[in-house]
Amino acid sequence: GGGRTVVRSVLFVGAMVAVRHNPVLELFFTRLVNAGKPKMVALIAVARKLLTILNAMLRDNRPWQNA
Repeated sequence: GGGRTVVRSVLFVGAMVAVRHNPVLELFFTRLVNAGKPKMVALIAVARKLLTILNAMLRDNRPWQNA
């Protein structure tokens, strides 16, 4: 299970990039790891958050906005 393989892998790679280059998502990731979550679990949480952001962008027809 778990959904579409290609979408999942793209989101995962996107999450890895986001954690390095997006201050908001980096903070989210760091907070989860500092709270005791395994890094992989935190990375998947970032991927899910990224998916939520991307869905909202598509829904509202808006470009990416840095927070």
